[in-house]
Amino acid sequence: MGLYAESWLTELLVALSLVTVAVYAWFSNSYKYWQKKGAPYLEPQFPFGNIYKSFVGKQPMPMDVTDAYRQLKGGLGPLTHRYLLALTAAHHPTLCSFSFCIDKVNAAMWQGAGKRFGGIYFFNRPSLVILDPDLIRTILVKDFWSFQDRGFKFDDADPLTKHLFLLGGNKWRRLRVKLSPTFTSGKMKMMFQTILDCGRELSDVLEEPASRGEVMEMREVGARYTTDIIASVVFGIEVNCQRNPDADFRQWGRRIFENNMTRTIYEVLRTINPELVKPLRWVFMGESEVSKYFRKMVSDTVAYREENNVTRNDFMHLLIQLKNKGKITLSIDDVAAQAFVFFAAGFETSSTTMSFALHELAHHPGIQTRLQEEIDTVLIQNNGQITYDAVNSMQYLDKVVAETLRKYPPVAALNRESNVEYKIPDSDVVLDKLTPILIPVYGLQHDPEYFPDPERFDPERFSEEQKAQRHPYVYLPFGEGPRICIGMRFGLLQTKVGLIHILSKYNIEPCEKTVRHLSFEPRAFVLTPTGGIQLRLSKRNKA
Repeated sequence: MGLYAESWLTELLVALSLVTVAVYAWFSNSYKYWQKKGAPYLEPQFPFGNIYKSFVGKQPMPMDVTDAYRQLKGGLGPLTHRYLLALTAAHHPTLCSFSFCIDKVNAAMWQGAGKRFGGIYFFNRPSLVILDPDLIRTILVKDFWSFQDRGFKFDDADPLTKHLFLLGGNKWRRLRVKLSPTFTSGKMKMMFQTILDCGRELSDVLEEPASRGEVMEMREVGARYTTDIIASVVFGIEVNCQRNPDADFRQWGRRIFENNMTRTIYEVLRTINPELVKPLRWVFMGESEVSKYFRKMVSDTVAYREENNVTRNDFMHLLIQLKNKGKITLSIDDVAAQAFVFFAAGFETSSTTMSFALHELAHHPGIQTRLQEEIDTVLIQNNGQITYDAVNSMQYLDKVVAETLRKYPPVAALNRESNVEYKIPDSDVVLDKLTPILIPVYGLQHDPEYFPDPERFDPERFSEEQKAQRHPYVYLPFGEGPRICIGMRFGLLQTKVGLIHILSKYNIEPCEKTVRHLSFEPRAFVLTPTGGIQLRLSKRNKA
C-alpha cells in the first residue's frame, strides 16, 4: 500500500513538472512577440508579464501602465519619484532645491529616451503602451476607425454589461449618435435644477457637523450627493441618500465596485485566454445580485411610466423612446444597461473628483481662499442665486477642477484595440488585429516634461497661456476623439455645483486623520483613495 502511494505521488509530481515546463515554454514563446515585431519593450516576469505589482495588490493596474510608461521613457518610476520627494520633505524640509533637482533629473531622463511606444505583457498577452502625444492623437482621432473599440468585451451572461462603454463597432456607433443629444447644453440646463436641489441638500446636511467642527469622510459625502442626482435624472426616483446614508439605492451603489478573489481569478484567466475561460463564466460568477436589482428597477420604472403616460425630461425618457421607436430599438435589458453605466460612471467619478479637490484645497488654504472669493463674488452678482451660467463663469473653479483631474484622473489609463492590421506611422512595426493599446493618462499627466513639478497642485497650469504652450494630448481625463466620455459635461457640472455649495458656506481643513500623500485602492476600477479622505469642516465667518 505504501509502495503504491509512493508511486502515485511520484507520477503526480512528474505530471505537474511536465505541465509547469509546458506552461513556462508557452509563456517564454509568447514573451518573444515584441522582439519579433522589432518594437522596444520591457522584459516580462514569468508568469505575470509586466503587471506583478497590481496582481499581488500593491497598486492599481493602471499604475503598472504608468510604471511601464516611465521605464520606457527612461524616467524614475512613480513610487521611486514620490519616495525621494517624501524622504526629502521628511528629513530636509528646507531643501526645496533638492526636490527641484529630483524633478529636473527625472525630466531630463524622460526626455533623453525618445521612444514613441513600447511593448509590455499582461501575463502572456502582448499590449502596446503609447508614449508620444502625436501618436496618441493619431490613434484617438486621425485613425480612430482602426481603434474604435476599447478591447473590453461585454459578458453574454450579464445583460447589464451591454452598455455604451463596452460596446464596439456599429452597435456602439449607432447608440452613441442616439444618446449624444442627452448631453447638449439645452439638456444640461433642464437637469440643472435637480443638480441644484441636491447641492442645497448637501449644504444643509453638512451644517450641523460643520458647526461642531466634525471630521468627515468626504468621498462618502460626495457619493451620497451624486447618487441622489443620478437616481433622479436617470432613474426618475428620489432616494434621499444624503439624509439616509443607508438607503437601499446607496447600498447597491457601493456594491457595484466591490471586488473579490473569485472575480479577480476570473478576470486574470480571461486576460490570458478569453475564449478558453468563457464556458467557465457561470462557475466563477453567475448573475450578480447587482445586475438583478438594477434590471428590476429599470423594468419597474419603464412599466410605470408607460402604463401611466409619465413623461419626464430625463435620460430614462430618451431610453424609453429608443426602446419603442426609431432605427435603433432597445430591449428592456439594453435600457437597463445604459441607465446602469450612466449611474455607475457618473456617481463614482464625480464624487472622487470632488473629494480629491477638497483634499488639495484643505492643504492649500491660499488656493481655497481665492476660490471662495470667486464664488462669493459671482453669487453677489447673481443676487445669491447659483445659475447655470454663473457656474460656467467661474474660471478659477474650472482651473481647480481641471488641476484635480490632472493629478487624480478617475480613469488612469485608456484602452483601445486595433480592429485591423495597422502599421505604426514612421516605423516598421505592424500591429496585428486585436492588439490591445494602452494610453497612460496618469503617466502623461504626471510627466515633468509636460507638467513641471507634477506632484504640486497648481490650478494656474490651466491658464490660457499655459494650455497654449502644452501639447493638447497630454491631458486626457475624459479621453479624446469620437469616444470621449459622453457624460463629461454632466460630470463637470455636478462636481462644480457640489464644490460651490460646500465652499460658499464652509472651510475645509486637514485633521489628525488626514493623510497628506494619498495611496490608491489596488483593486478599484476608478482611481480611489485608500481609506477615503478625512477632513474637518467648519462654518465660514463671512464679514
